Amino acid sequence: MTETAMDEEDMLKWAKGYAHKHGWSLNKDEKQLGTVIKGLVRNNRKFGRPYCPCRLRSGDEEKDRAIECPCIYHQEEVANMGHCHCHLYFKEPQES
Repeated sequence: MTETAMDEEDMLKWAKGYAHKHGWSLNKDEKQLGTVIKGLVRNNRKFGRPYCPCRLRSGDEEKDRAIECPCIYHQEEVANMGHCHCHLYFKEPQES
């Protein structure tokens, strides 16, 4: 297994645990889920933090901490929209 694949596996495991802890599910669309997980891994490798791949970094490390997964917006988004902006976390049960 490649290092990148292992990183993605670890990130997915972490995301599943986080979702479970909050009573949520991850996106059931495997392609979308994979895209977000790959983006988190890419940002973690490139910038040293798993910044949300669906939000733009400002380049200011202090400000950008707000968009480190899980970002400061995710809980409100899940509560109000049923999912976060990235479509990573969903309220249970997720409709198909």
